[in-house]
Amino acid sequence: MWREDARAMRTAGVNIVSLAIFSWARLQPDEDVWDFAWLDEVVDLMHEYDIAVDLATATASPPPWLTTAHPEILPVDREGHRLWPGGRQHWRPTSPLFRRHALRLTRELAQRYGRHPALVAWHVSNELGCHNVHDYSDDAASAFRTWLRARYGTMEALNQAWATAFWSQHYSDWEQILPPRLAPTYPNPTQQLDFRRFSSDALKDHLRAERDLLVELTPHIPVTTNFMVTGESNGLNYADWAGEVDFVANDHYVTPGPQAYDELSFSANLTANLAGGRPWFLMEHSTSAVNWQPVNLPKRPGQLIRDSLTHVAHGADAVCFFQWRQSAAGAEKYHSAMVPHAGEDSDVFRAVTDLGATLRALASVAGTTRSRARAAIVFDWESWWAAELDSGPADRLRYRQEALDWYTAFLDLGLRVDVVPLDAPLEHYDLLIAPILHVVPGVLADRLRAYVEAGGHLATTYFSGIVDEHNHVWLGGYPGALRDVLGIRVQEFAPLTDDQSVGLDNGATGTLWTDRIDLTGTDTEILARYTTGDLAGRPAVTRRAVGDGSAAYVSTRLGPTGLSTVLAVLAERAGVHSELPDGLRGHVELTVRGRHRFLISRAQRPVDTLAPDLPPGPRVADGKDAEGSPLGTLLLRTSGVTIVRVPADDPGPER
Repeated sequence: MWREDARAMRTAGVNIVSLAIFSWARLQPDEDVWDFAWLDEVVDLMHEYDIAVDLATATASPPPWLTTAHPEILPVDREGHRLWPGGRQHWRPTSPLFRRHALRLTRELAQRYGRHPALVAWHVSNELGCHNVHDYSDDAASAFRTWLRARYGTMEALNQAWATAFWSQHYSDWEQILPPRLAPTYPNPTQQLDFRRFSSDALKDHLRAERDLLVELTPHIPVTTNFMVTGESNGLNYADWAGEVDFVANDHYVTPGPQAYDELSFSANLTANLAGGRPWFLMEHSTSAVNWQPVNLPKRPGQLIRDSLTHVAHGADAVCFFQWRQSAAGAEKYHSAMVPHAGEDSDVFRAVTDLGATLRALASVAGTTRSRARAAIVFDWESWWAAELDSGPADRLRYRQEALDWYTAFLDLGLRVDVVPLDAPLEHYDLLIAPILHVVPGVLADRLRAYVEAGGHLATTYFSGIVDEHNHVWLGGYPGALRDVLGIRVQEFAPLTDDQSVGLDNGATGTLWTDRIDLTGTDTEILARYTTGDLAGRPAVTRRAVGDGSAAYVSTRLGPTGLSTVLAVLAERAGVHSELPDGLRGHVELTVRGRHRFLISRAQRPVDTLAPDLPPGPRVADGKDAEGSPLGTLLLRTSGVTIVRVPADDPGPER
């Protein structure tokens, strides 16, 4: 079967595979028993067929012999229940015993395959933190205390940061501190936030342990692990992880719904900026349906290529899928694959083969960098965590959804935008959107103020600027640390119930949240007022001019349509304009990578039906160029994607 698989891979254009990800039990069937013969055969076969290998350390799930002998490596949930074997990723990130066994396996693999000519990358574990990011075991408690000592230094500093005078929580000894396990009511909010930080760091420490061993033994082989910048997955602070790998890799799966395409693009965009603009790997996505959503929808004709090329447009230099051959058994047997249950004589395999041909024709894209936009959306994992903690003003607040709504608004207006972590060079952008930037330490507040004073245009939203790094509210009125630069003051939050909405005089409708805004200076203008509800007549959207810069505030959830109305004004005043012809704006996403401009349909319509000024061109398989158009020379047109190449002397967008 393996040789037949290798043949089919070559037919499909496969040139790299990930191997051995969940193979620990087979590689090491008992503590001192090893079986590499089968993996030797597969790795040799891949080399024979000129297919590169991304070899996993196989530590993602411990084997039964290990968990039977040492159940103390199993994770514990917040209610104190041990999570037993039978699924996957059943290990404690902070277990010293698990770490020893994982590093032993990693060493064996590195020593055996480190010089194999097929090996091009190491793949540490798999989707770290997918199921075990928050462990509440005694090992975790001990490691949490060590982490807290390093963060705060003294018991006094911790008590102050956690505000332990409240509810009689004052600690007098480090051993008294526990993870935020199930309690009679809301656990300490700062304790919860610190536990999120610690949990991300604990798994990062595991990544470092395997990585450092691999670097020691095979310094010539790059090391990565697959992130999960996708949907609502938020266990790990990837902005803090990106520097730990030689190249960023990501797994993405489509989130069903009206913003499915925009969410895919958003995630790819953020991944590109986590990678610092360097090419990255799409390590996993699906050819069609997955198996873990309430209803697992198949992809429509053409969607496989369109989805894949969206990642390429945002900087991916590899497009990989889970899984190669659809399993006949096991928990993921209904998860789609490159070779489905129907076999090679199937629409899915034909689409995979078409993708292989498409990517070969786009070889000139590989290694090029994605061009920076003039606008950016700031994405902050700590604000995501803190804004959605319990005991807040509204438990329906969703950080990532607000950021995604802004992204959709940019695409609706035909504007290019980057999604960037907080450590990105913000001064490179003319317009900066910071939705629900809840956690704003003083240093960040100063940085944003300096950005505005230097001529940048900032916009933020409700529930922003509220707390510092210790999750303490900035006193004196909301939006706290951003109050002065915005030129407004809010005395009290006014969230809305599910059945409430408010009208604005710009035609938009607000939901979820409102603020009773008072202007604190004559230089703050009102861009929109509430027309209904308790705040009728009061400001809903404001903008304060600061020299050549400005700071705007949106006090309610407007959704993509309402945000488009507001964004059109903010972008115009910031001098940010669409690079697309009028007929394409809103219908197509433009992404620029090197000399290549990707025009990707946001609907189930081919781009050429929306762009009559593009000349008819050959399909990508023809490997020919058509004559130029106002957007460039046609390179590819397939499945809702058109790619044009501009002349080498075209300056293109600013980098």
